[in-house]
Amino acid sequence: MLTAIQKRRSIRKYKPEPVSKELLEEIMRAGMLAPSSKNRQPWRFIVTTGAAKADALEAMERGLKREKQQPLLPQSACHLAGAWHTLDIMKQAPAVIWIVNPLGLSIHETIGSEERIYEICNAQSIGAALENMTLAAQELGLGSLWICDIYFAFEEMQQWLHEKGELVAALAIGYGDEAPDPRPRKRIEHVIEWRN
Repeated sequence: MLTAIQKRRSIRKYKPEPVSKELLEEIMRAGMLAPSSKNRQPWRFIVTTGAAKADALEAMERGLKREKQQPLLPQSACHLAGAWHTLDIMKQAPAVIWIVNPLGLSIHETIGSEERIYEICNAQSIGAALENMTLAAQELGLGSLWICDIYFAFEEMQQWLHEKGELVAALAIGYGDEAPDPRPRKRIEHVIEWRN
C-alpha cells in the first residue's frame, strides 16, 4: 500500500479507453471499506459515463456560467478559471463518480453545534473513502482526479442529482495519458510537533 501512496498522482489527461464496470465497482468497494465516524458510512456513489456523464457536465457548465454573473462563492472568483479547466478534464475522463452524502445538510442551512460536528465527521469519513478510491485506482493501473470544483456549480449539480443529500465531490477515473512528477510536499519537520 505504501507504494500506491507514493506513486499516486492527480491525473488530468486521460486516454479514451473505457473503464470496465468491474474495475469501477472495485474502486467503490475500496471506498466503502474506509473508516467512518460512528460507522455512519455517509456515502453514496453515482457513476456516470457516456450520455449520463455529458448530462451531469452540462449542469456543471451551466453553474460555472451562472457563477460568473451571480456568484455563490464570490471570494473564490480567482479559482473559477481552474474550475473550467477541471470541467475539460472531466469531459475527457471515461468515467466520473459523484460522491453524495445522503445524511448531509444543505450548505445554506443554519445548523447548531451538534449538527456541525456531524457534518465535520461525515466529511472526514467521505475523505477517507475518496482516498481509498484514489489508491485503489492506482493499484488497478488507473488514474484519478479528486474534484471539489463542483461547488462553483453547487445549485445546478444538486438539481441534476435529483435526490436527498449533498453532493460532496467527484472523482474522474480513467487510464492516464500522462505521468506527472510528484508535487512538492512540505518538509516533515515543518508539519509535525512532538509533545512528551
